[in-house]
Amino acid sequence: MAEGDDGHPPRILLLYGSLRDVSYSRKTVEESARILRALGCETRIFDPSGLPLPDDAEADHPKVAELRDLAVWSEGMVWSSPERHGAMTGIMKLQIDWLPLSLKGGIRTTQGKTLAVMQVSGGSQSFNAVNQMRILGRWMRMVTIPNQSSIPKAWLEFAEGDRLPDGSFYRRLVDVMEELVKFTYMCRGRKDYLVDRYSERVESVEQVHARVSVKG
Repeated sequence: MAEGDDGHPPRILLLYGSLRDVSYSRKTVEESARILRALGCETRIFDPSGLPLPDDAEADHPKVAELRDLAVWSEGMVWSSPERHGAMTGIMKLQIDWLPLSLKGGIRTTQGKTLAVMQVSGGSQSFNAVNQMRILGRWMRMVTIPNQSSIPKAWLEFAEGDRLPDGSFYRRLVDVMEELVKFTYMCRGRKDYLVDRYSERVESVEQVHARVSVKG
């Protein structure tokens, strides 16, 4: 832990990219949350149902406000998406698109925070969705951990119910969550240092926000 860290439980926000009643990306997130709590974390899972499209609602929409409040609260995140047509789902991307790099007042929703990425597939193992989410994590200026999880034929892995049985995929999930917790402890007390940039020292966050927030 960084000097001055009070040792409070790491705060982790988990997002999943499906609205299906039987959602394997949600089940993977729920399993991840159990692991994180066992590792001493405080967790929140955002339900994307009812989240509007960007530019089709204002930022004060209740679901948008809920998502942004959770993002501000968090010190790390988990993104879990199905792979659909070789890519992450629109539901996953929708949530990320509602998270600006910074809010008014210089509040950063994602910058300097940790990120773990995961995907589930209905067929053979693939890595297209996690690769895309890594690109997004970098764009959102997050510290994306090296490890990741990709579960093929998820409908078979969760065949017995809502729990992922002990096996190689469950153990990888534990590895990923363990690594996320370690990186979160390392980074959270140094976030201000990690996101300190020369360009923002010569142009205030408020000036940057005014410049980039002009609607086209």
